[in-house]
Amino acid sequence: MVLGLESPAPPITVENWLRGEPLTSFEPGKVYIVEFWATWCEPCVAAMPHLVELQDKYKDSGVEVVAVAAYEQARTTDEARTKLDTWLSEKLPNLNYRVGFDYTEKMDKLWMDPSLSVGIPTSFVVDRDGHIAFIGFPTELDGVLSKILNGSWRSSDEARNADKERIAKGEKEARERALTEPIFAKLTPAMEAKDWTKALSALEEGVAVMPDDLNFRVLRADLLLHKVRDLQTGLPVMSQLVRDAIDKKSELWMAEAMRQLFDPANDNSHLPPAERFAMGKELSEHILALNPPQGGQALKFLSYPAIAQYYYESGNKDRAIEVVEVALKSLDGPEPIPEELKQEVMSPLVQALANYKGEKACYGSLCATPRRGVSQSTKAQAPEEKR
Repeated sequence: MVLGLESPAPPITVENWLRGEPLTSFEPGKVYIVEFWATWCEPCVAAMPHLVELQDKYKDSGVEVVAVAAYEQARTTDEARTKLDTWLSEKLPNLNYRVGFDYTEKMDKLWMDPSLSVGIPTSFVVDRDGHIAFIGFPTELDGVLSKILNGSWRSSDEARNADKERIAKGEKEARERALTEPIFAKLTPAMEAKDWTKALSALEEGVAVMPDDLNFRVLRADLLLHKVRDLQTGLPVMSQLVRDAIDKKSELWMAEAMRQLFDPANDNSHLPPAERFAMGKELSEHILALNPPQGGQALKFLSYPAIAQYYYESGNKDRAIEVVEVALKSLDGPEPIPEELKQEVMSPLVQALANYKGEKACYGSLCATPRRGVSQSTKAQAPEEKR
């Protein structure tokens, strides 16, 4: 039976409580937010300051946040526990809610699996009578918590519809996992062994059963274009990926396609310039229409670096510089980005800026000097881009 709205909440069976007093059972009259997370999960870490705020905001209303670390990656239980405890001490020394640790998978089997929840972070809200009131992302808590507290949420059409949609999505993902697990069983060892023939065979099987799986589609194009360099097969595959990305109006799909053609870290000199630049031009125009430089959308770092490289190789150095600067500025936009991710993304952007300018470039305290070998191999043959 699926765990969802109105289901009795499962028990809390963690191995240790690393922060806060142990919780043996849900106290009637209180509302609990049970959050599944891990230190390696960037969205989980990004959600933690907000959970701190919710605990402060609603503590007088009987709300308690309980974080369950059930997915720490380590060789042993002791190593995982020590790693987690050290991380909490360094990153969140004044945490105001409980943190339980479980390495046995019991909590996963009691909560996540029955609710068809796959990814983390996942938030469960247990109502005052010990029944589930909500399951979803922590970013959704603001919209439902006040309604749960005033008693209007569980009986609402909004709650029932949200839970139906969540269950339908979970069932769809379960069906997809059943299809993809045998494929990954072939693909993973082939990739590790760099046996591209076997890897491509597994990917062809994957694309056949799941043509809308972006990872399968992109990896197939990457292997054909950049590993085995089978351009006769790879270029039509790449062209279809571009066409589908544009038809879907998906910036993520278009960004992944763009990176196959203009990732600054790759040597793309073997790709036919005419086809490459034609696809790059079309993708750039559609991405910038969806997420324009003057718009407030964050996450420009996902697609803008490849767009900048396209402009640079097309001969429009000023436009390339402008695009990189916009991407850097978006890192400080209204949508928060985890600090570790921000630093990871910022370094190649500043390096690209220095390469394009041909001089030292800085953003905040991070600086870079130009490096030799910036891809310009097809520049002379590329159609010049006008601003």
